[in-house]
Order: sequence, then structure tokens, then C-alpha cells
Amino acid sequence: MTVRSLVHRVLRQEDVNFLLTNRIPRRFVTRFMGWFGRIELPLVRDASIAVWKFFGDLDLGDAKKTRFRSLHDCFVRELADGARPVDADPAALISPCDGIVGACGRIEGDVVLQAKGSPYTLQELTGDAGEVASRRDGCYVTLRLTAGMYHRFHAPYACRVRRVTYISGDTWNVNPIALARIEKLFCRNERAVIRAEIAESGHTITLVPVAAVLVASIRLRFADVPTSLRRRGANEIACDATLAKGEEMGWFEHGSTIIVLAPRGFTLCPKIAEGGIVRMGQPLLRLPSAVAAGT
Repeated sequence: MTVRSLVHRVLRQEDVNFLLTNRIPRRFVTRFMGWFGRIELPLVRDASIAVWKFFGDLDLGDAKKTRFRSLHDCFVRELADGARPVDADPAALISPCDGIVGACGRIEGDVVLQAKGSPYTLQELTGDAGEVASRRDGCYVTLRLTAGMYHRFHAPYACRVRRVTYISGDTWNVNPIALARIEKLFCRNERAVIRAEIAESGHTITLVPVAAVLVASIRLRFADVPTSLRRRGANEIACDATLAKGEEMGWFEHGSTIIVLAPRGFTLCPKIAEGGIVRMGQPLLRLPSAVAAGT
């Protein structure tokens, strides 16, 4: 057994993993990584990326560039042109990011599952009664980005964004081990609630990027997000952005989660199932049949 496989085996033990990624001063470590990741000294950069490759499944084969200024520059890397084809089907909403599909399916009233047997409500997640009413009995998909994945996220459909709610919070790890142990974890963590008006359909969907330990912030291209971890509660951010299907919306400073919420009438695409891997640009949801037929 190699040293790498031995270390990975130890880290996969639930108690060890939870202890190392959660029972630490999460905010301090997250802020530190936000600073450390931007150091542009070649020795620090190369050593940091080497450690990342050792512990994670980092693949830079589809990156636009292969030389990076810093660890942070590598985290938020852009993709080479054509690396993620965007599905052109007018009835399909695409995945906004690369990710592993977590809990998904119907929203039961206003209740969504974090993991099997672990529910939370739309009100607790978004803090918005309007979201509860508009998403009731709709559908949802939770997409988890691992540390080695591409960390930018994109518009699922041609849409307009007029408002973002940024909610300050904690930075629990969002891996399956933590999700099984911490109730309503997504509702505790730093997150942004992005309401996207779907072009020509009259519907809106909601994207909720959720930050996690080591995630210094969530960045949006079309809105000035406050520095994370320093402003408490919900902060309304006015904006007016028109985005094409597949156009970049923002990025995480590390791996994390995006929750997609859609109203009644939307359905999951056939290949979307818990545990599956989806890439940005691949079909995720389908518009209601009457709307899709008219597009």
C-alpha cells in the first residue's frame, strides 16, 4: 500500500474526516486560506498545488492555462474553450456547474432533503416567504463540487437576475459525512440566493451557492458581494444582469455546493440521480411541457 492510499484510507474514516474538517476553528482557517491562497511566491504556489494533488483528485487537463500565479489562481481556473459544450435543447435547463448529484427530486410542500432522513425548509434556506410560495411542490437538485473540480458556475438558461440575497453564516464542511451529522447544514452556512427569471417562459428558478470550510467567499460577476464571514444576516444586493445560457455567473474560492430550486411543472432530466456526476452544460431540468413546446 502506498503512502497516498494509506492517507486517503485514514481520511475516509468518518470520525477522523469530521474531526479534521469541522472540529477546527472554521472561520479562522477559512480566512487564513483566503489569504494564503493568494500568495504568489513560486515555492509556496508549487508546494500548495502539489499537496492539493496529493490529497485530492485535481485534474488540470481541461484548464485554459497550466501555469498559475498562486493556489487561488488554480482554484478559480477557467476552462479551455469548448471543454464544456452547452446543451442547445430549448426545453432543457443545464447544470450550472460540475458536481456530484446529492439529494434531488420533488419538493414536498416546502420541505427539501439535505440527505436521507434530514429535511430542511425553503424558508430556512432562503429566508424568503416569496421563495416558499413560488417553489412549493416544485423540484430541486443539490450539486456538490469537490475540491478538485472546476469551481465556476454558469446560467442554467437564458435569464435575467435582478436581485441576490447574501446570507452570512458558518462554514461547515458540506461533504456527505458532515451532511449526515449536522442538521440543516445548508441553512447554517454562508450562502447566496440568486433568483433567475427564465427568458420568455414567465418562470423563475433559484440557485443557492453554499460556501463551506476553506471557501473564502462566493463571487458573482454581476453583483458586488460583501466580503464573506464579516457581515451577519441577510443582505439584499440589487443588480440587473442578462445572461445567456451557459454564461458564467460566478465562482467559489474552493469546492462547495449549489442547490437548484424550480417551481411546479419542472422535472429532472432522466439521467439525474443521486450519486451521479454531471458537468456544466449537460441537461439537468426540463421546462414544463407546455412552455417547452412553445419555445
